[in-house]
Amino acid sequence: MRMLITTYSLPLLLLLLQPLQFQEVYYEDYYLPAYRSTEGFEDFWVEFHSTGPTRPPSKEKVKRRILVNPGMPLGDSGYCNYQIMRKNVYYKHSCVTEHYFLLMQYDELEKTCYNGFVPCKNGIRKCNRSKNLVEGVYCNLTEASDIPMCRYESFYRRGYVLITCTWQNEIQKLIPYTINDLVEPPKHKSP
Repeated sequence: MRMLITTYSLPLLLLLLQPLQFQEVYYEDYYLPAYRSTEGFEDFWVEFHSTGPTRPPSKEKVKRRILVNPGMPLGDSGYCNYQIMRKNVYYKHSCVTEHYFLLMQYDELEKTCYNGFVPCKNGIRKCNRSKNLVEGVYCNLTEASDIPMCRYESFYRRGYVLITCTWQNEIQKLIPYTINDLVEPPKHKSP
């Protein structure tokens, strides 16, 4: 009897499991909601296996991957591991080396695109800086390079967000593209 050997075991497994519903799981003492629709999973699957250019940035993508709601304490040491897994933050089959989560409304972040330019942390590109202080978490990759084994160190920050923006033709305005840094305000010296 001949047996079919495939290098695409994950897609085959997912096809076999297609009629099953995703169940609620707990990860490092945090609740992960079950997928209520397949839309999020389909977005994940398309981006995960795409070989062409990435999708253009969108308001929904920024809200889904960068902005967080109040709830879990930002200073929690497992914050990045939980949020990166929950929000499917990755690049192709690899972990991202760094990422920022911001506790703010999208409209406020979008207004930052129209502020003046400041140097980015890499000193090459032009970034826009927020006028108000923002709370957020900086995630730095410490372990692994392939998903889902990514492990991050979490750093709470409160400062000015530096972002890059891009023009979106469909809505005819600038939208946030990437978070470059979250710069803490200078500390004043006592006399």
